[in-house]
Amino acid sequence: MELPLFPLPSTPNPLTAYSQDSTFAFTVPHEKAPELVAAVQKIPHNALNVESLDGGAEMEHKTWIMKAARPDKKGSLAQWVYDSWTEFLGLLKHAQTLDIIVMAIAYISMHLTFVSLFLSMRKLGSKVWLATSVLLSSTFAFLLGLDVAIRVGVPINMRLLSEGLPFLVVIISFEKSITLTRSVLSHAIEHRKPQKSQNEEGGPAGFTESTIQSAVRGAIRDQGYGIVCHYLVEILLLLVGAASGVRGGLQHFCLLAALILFFDCMLLFTFYAAVLSIKLEVNRIKRHIDTRHALQDEGLSRRRAESVAKSNDAPDNTSTYLFGNDFKGSNVRKFKLWIIVGFFLVNIVNLCDIAFQQSSGGPLYSIFGWNTRLSGITTNPPLEPFKVAGNGLDELLFQARGRKQAAVVTVLAPIDYELAHSFVPRPSPYPGNHEPTQNSWLDIPSKLPEYGVGETMVDGLLTSLEDPVLSKWMFVALALSVALNSYLFKAARLGIKDPNHPDHPVDPIELAQAERFNAAQTLTPQLQLSPPVPQTEQSTPVSSDNDSDTPSAPTQKSVKVTPPVQKASLSRTPAELDNLLKQIPVTELNDEDVVSLSLRGKIPGYALEKSLKDCTRAVKVRRSIISRTPATADITHMLEVSKLPYENYDWARVLGACCENVIGFMPVPVGVAGPLVLDGKSYFIPMATTEGVLVASASRGSKAINLGGGAVTIVTGDGMTRGPCVRFSLLPRAGAAKAWLDSDVGQKVMKDAFDSTSRFARLQSMRTTIAGTNVYIRFKATTGDAMGMNMISKGVEHALHVMSTEAGFDDMDIVTLSGNYCTDKKPSALNWIDGRGKGIVAEAIVPANVVRDVLKSDVDSMVQLNVSKNLIGSAMAGSIGGFNAQAANLAAAVFIATGQDPAQVVETANCMTLMENYRGSLHISVTMPSIEVGTLGGGTILEPQGAMLDMLGVRGSHPITPGENARQLARIIGGAVLAGELSLCAALAAGHLVKAHMAHNRSAPTSAAPSRNTSPSGGTRFAPGPGSHGPKMSAAAVERTRR
Repeated sequence: MELPLFPLPSTPNPLTAYSQDSTFAFTVPHEKAPELVAAVQKIPHNALNVESLDGGAEMEHKTWIMKAARPDKKGSLAQWVYDSWTEFLGLLKHAQTLDIIVMAIAYISMHLTFVSLFLSMRKLGSKVWLATSVLLSSTFAFLLGLDVAIRVGVPINMRLLSEGLPFLVVIISFEKSITLTRSVLSHAIEHRKPQKSQNEEGGPAGFTESTIQSAVRGAIRDQGYGIVCHYLVEILLLLVGAASGVRGGLQHFCLLAALILFFDCMLLFTFYAAVLSIKLEVNRIKRHIDTRHALQDEGLSRRRAESVAKSNDAPDNTSTYLFGNDFKGSNVRKFKLWIIVGFFLVNIVNLCDIAFQQSSGGPLYSIFGWNTRLSGITTNPPLEPFKVAGNGLDELLFQARGRKQAAVVTVLAPIDYELAHSFVPRPSPYPGNHEPTQNSWLDIPSKLPEYGVGETMVDGLLTSLEDPVLSKWMFVALALSVALNSYLFKAARLGIKDPNHPDHPVDPIELAQAERFNAAQTLTPQLQLSPPVPQTEQSTPVSSDNDSDTPSAPTQKSVKVTPPVQKASLSRTPAELDNLLKQIPVTELNDEDVVSLSLRGKIPGYALEKSLKDCTRAVKVRRSIISRTPATADITHMLEVSKLPYENYDWARVLGACCENVIGFMPVPVGVAGPLVLDGKSYFIPMATTEGVLVASASRGSKAINLGGGAVTIVTGDGMTRGPCVRFSLLPRAGAAKAWLDSDVGQKVMKDAFDSTSRFARLQSMRTTIAGTNVYIRFKATTGDAMGMNMISKGVEHALHVMSTEAGFDDMDIVTLSGNYCTDKKPSALNWIDGRGKGIVAEAIVPANVVRDVLKSDVDSMVQLNVSKNLIGSAMAGSIGGFNAQAANLAAAVFIATGQDPAQVVETANCMTLMENYRGSLHISVTMPSIEVGTLGGGTILEPQGAMLDMLGVRGSHPITPGENARQLARIIGGAVLAGELSLCAALAAGHLVKAHMAHNRSAPTSAAPSRNTSPSGGTRFAPGPGSHGPKMSAAAVERTRR
C-alpha cells in the first residue's frame, strides 16, 4: 500500500549529539494517519550476512518493532530497567537544556537533603534506622496523600511528580523530624531516672511513669506545638498556591503537597513517635548490656554485674502506664489475645462472604482499583508540539505561506523503535477462540459461582501477587519487617541471661587454701566459753550520735535476727554443736551457736554471708566473733556493742565487689562546694571529708571563679596504664623483644590481641624499656567510663600470652603482671610526664576587685606567694608533681564521695598550680596529668556514691559516647582543685588560714570562718546587679561569660 509520505527536517534535542538514535520526520494527509500508524508498527531491517559455524552463510532477518506493538509478555528485571531508561531518555530528548539543568540541580539537592538527614541522625546516635524510619514515614505520607488526591479527582501524572517532588523535599526537608528526635533523646538522657512520688496511702514511693514514655511525652510537650505550627503555615501557603489558578500543574501539585504534609504531620506523631520509643528501648537494652560487660571486665561476677546494671536502669514497676494508670501485665496479654481473635474473625467473615459477592464489586476489584486509579498517573503528559517537531512545523508554515493557504497540522507523539528479531506470534495454548484477553483476570468475579470458596480465595491471592505494584510493595514490607525484627531480637537476645552460665560457687579447693578467718588452735577452753558481753537494746544504732547533751533524733532499734526461742549455746557442749550442725542447716542455728562454731573454726568467718543467706545477720554475727576472738579480745571486746552502724545498708552490693569481712559501714560527712560554673554549666561538688573549712574554702574559691565568668577545662589525655615485667635469659633476646614491640608489626599484633579481650578497652600505645635482661612494657589504653585497672590487666595478660606463643618469644618469662612501671598508687615521675588516666588543665580569670573583696588579697601578692610556695618551695623539697597547695585534699574528698579508689589520690594529686597577672586580673590554672577516675564499677556501684554521681550527671556509662562521663568527672575534679587552690593561696597570702581553722573547730555551733563567703543560690552567674555594691566583674570576665 502506497502512502503519500513527505520527509520533513527533524528537530534536534540536547542529547542528539551523545545518542546513537536516528530521528526522521514525515508529513502525511490527515485521513491517511490511521493507515500510517498501522503500517509502521514493524519496519524490515536490511539483511545481514552472518558466517555460520560450518563456513556457509545464512540470512538473519531483523525487524524494527514499535514499542507499543510489542507482545505483552513477562520481562526480566534487566528488560524493565532498559525500558525505563529508554523512556527516560525519550523525555530528555524533548526537554530544553535549561529545564534539564534546573531538574538536575533539584535532584542533586534532594539527595544532598537525604545525606544531611543521615548525617544529622548519626550525630544523634543512630547510623541507619532513625533516618530510614523518617524516609519511610515520609513515603507513607506521600502514598496516602497521592491516594486522596486521586480519589478527589486531582489530575496527577508522573511528569508532575518527577518535577515537583524534588523541590518539595528540598524546601520542606526533614528538620521537624530531626527536632523531635533530638528532643526525645535529650529527654531520655535527662530523665533516665524518673522522679519518685509518694502514694496517697503513705505507702512506699513509686515511679510515676517509665523513662521512655516520659521522654516522648516531654519532647512532644516541648516541641509539638512549634512543629504543628510549622506544618500549618506550610499547608496554608500550599493551599494559597492551589487556589491561585496558575496553570501548568502548579495548583495541582500544591494541593497534593498540602495533603502530603498533612499526613506527614499525622505520621510524625504516631508512626515515627512509636519508632522513637523502640529506639529508646533498644538504647536501654544496649546500655544495660554495655554496663554489665564493663562491670564483668572489671572483675565482678555475672550475677553482681547484672544486678548493678538493672539498678542503673529505670526500676521495674509492677504496673505499666501504657494503656492507663494501672494496666497490669495480664491485661496486656488479654489485649493481645483479643487482637489476634479479632483478626481471625474478620478474615473468616471475609472468606465466608466471597461466595455471595456480586460481580460488580468485591475484594478483587478493590485490589485492581489501585491500578485503575494509577492509570491517570502513568499516562503520558500532554504533548508539546514545538519541542517535538519545531523544525518540521516551520517547514510546513513556510510551504503554506508559499501556497498562500491555511493548513491545520496535527502532531503525533514520537514513535520509538527497537531492533529485534522478527516477531512470530506464539501459538495459543487454548483451543479454538477461547484465548483469554489481556484483562481476563478481571473477569474472575463473574465466574465465582463456577468455583468453590477455596479455589476462589486461592485465585484471588495468586492474582493479587501477580500484580506488579502490589507484589513489589509486599516484598519491601516483608524485607523491612524481617530486618527490624532481627534487629530487635538481636538486642533483646543480648539481655537474656544464659541459663547454662550460672555463677560458679566458691571452689572448695580455694576455700581450703585461703586463710581461715579465725584459727581454731588459738582458742583456749576457758576463753571459748567466756560469757558474751551483755548487749543493750540499742547496741548497733544506725546513726552514730555523739555523747553531748544536745538533743538527738531517736535511734532505730536493732532488729532481732535470731530465733526467739532456742537453747543457748552456753549450755551445749562442742560435741552437741557438731551434731546439731550435721542435722540442721546453718541458717536455722541461733546467733550464739554460729558464733561458737565459728570460733572453733567449723564455720569460716569470711563466708558467713554465704552460710547464713542473710548479709545483715552475717555482719552482726561477725561483729560478735571479732569481739570474742581470744587473740584480740582485750581490745576488740567493745566492737559488738559499738556505735559503728551496720543496719539498713545494701550489703548485697558490697559482697564480692567492694569489701570483705564486713563489720559495718563508716559514715563520713558529705558537703557540697559551689555552685561552680565549669565550661558554662553549674555544678554543686560533693565532698566527703572530716576536715573543717575545706568545703567552705572550696565554696569561696568557686564564688570568686564564678564572678570572673567561670572556669574552663580541656582534656589533654585519656588512657589507663599497666606495666608488666618480662625476663629473658640473655640480653640479645631481651633486645629483640624490645625491638619487636617497638615495630609496627609488634604494635599491631599486641593491639589486636589486647582489643579482643574487651568491648571497651582499646590499646593506644606501648612504651618499653630494658633493665638488664628484664623488659618493662607500659600498656596505655582507653577503658570507657570504667577506671579500668582490671579491664586493662586482662588485656595485658592475653597480649603477653600471644607474644609468647605466636610471636616467637616462647623463652619469655612473665615475672609479674604489674612491674611498677604503670605506676599505680605510688609517686612517679613517669605519671607526671606521660600521664595516667585522664589529663586535665583548668583555668580561670579572677578580676582584681574580686580578689580584693572576696579573697581579701591582691593579685601581686598571690602571684608572689604561688611562686615562692608552690614552685620554689616544692622544688627545694624535691617534689614530684607536687607543685600545688592542697590538690590531694580536694581530690580525696571528691573521690570518697563518688566511690573512687582513695589510694589513687597519690597519682591524681600530681598537680601544678600557676598564677600570673593578666591585664590586672589574676590568671590561675591547674595542670593535672593523671586523674584516675571512673563512673562505672568499683565503689560507684554503691547507692550512696551513685547518688553523688547522679547529682553531677555522670553516673554509669555515657549513652552515646563511651568514656565521656569519666572525662566529665575528671573535669569537675580539676575545677574543684582550682577553686581550692585559689581559696587556700588567698588565705595564706592574707594570713587567714589559722584564724579560719580555729573558728571552725570551736565548740560553739554558731562560729564560722571569717573568710567564708556563702555563694548566693538561684543562679549560675554571680555578677552583681546594677544596684548592688558587691564586687563587679572586669571586662575580661564579662567577655568570658559570653563564651
